[in-house]
Amino acid sequence: MSQETLPDLAAPPRPTWLDRLGVWVLETVESFGEFALLTAHTGRALLRPGFPGKECLRQLDAIGARSTTIVLITALFTGMVLALQTGIALTRFGAKPYVGSVVGLSLARELGPVLTALMVGGRVGAGITAEIGAMQVTEQVDAIRSMGADPVQKLVLPRVLAATFALPLLTAMADVLGAVGGLILAWSQFGIDPNFYMQTIINTVTVADLFSGIAKTFVFGWLIAMVGCFAALQTTGGTVGVGRSTTRAVVIASIGVLVSDYFMTQLMVIL
Repeated sequence: MSQETLPDLAAPPRPTWLDRLGVWVLETVESFGEFALLTAHTGRALLRPGFPGKECLRQLDAIGARSTTIVLITALFTGMVLALQTGIALTRFGAKPYVGSVVGLSLARELGPVLTALMVGGRVGAGITAEIGAMQVTEQVDAIRSMGADPVQKLVLPRVLAATFALPLLTAMADVLGAVGGLILAWSQFGIDPNFYMQTIINTVTVADLFSGIAKTFVFGWLIAMVGCFAALQTTGGTVGVGRSTTRAVVIASIGVLVSDYFMTQLMVIL
């Protein structure tokens, strides 16, 4: 056999699309497993002595109170746009006075919880990942562990609790301000009496509607904080790695909010 026909044994074979798919599946399953372990570790940290109460209050201020402005601005203009589009559509059927019913129901069941979660996810998810990710790449997380402390109890647990309980409060305020934005537009644009507008909301939106929207936000808050902390603790590669983790956390948290919203809505419809 001549030298030109001998196979090149030194060169590794190029991976096929099936090889790459297999690697992606294995990495995804491994990530889900590590996320589940972090979730279990966070639950155990809640039951251990040394609950970080002061840090929880500090995170409640950072995550909840400081997100109020962007959440309320978003809710105000969402309510106004929703009232405008609804009023134009209902005018074709002679039902323009009932703009308040559609606006109130849409905000309470879907738009209020989901838009609040997306806004908080963009701001808080990125902040959590950047802060803890920077600590991870500078080995401050390892320093906490070397001193005998639990980084999950000190870093992850306060942020998860704060986001879980701050989001329902922000959503309740967003529902109210969204309805007010719809009232302003319905009154100024379509001449609908404010008292009639509010009465249609009161007659249409039930306690069950409000509960179904608020209940979902506990899951949204937990998901945003857990994804942010998980991405941060997985960060490698210095400041470039922190940037990649921050982007990944925001994208995954946003998709997770929308996907979980669908399944929780289906579950509530069945129940």
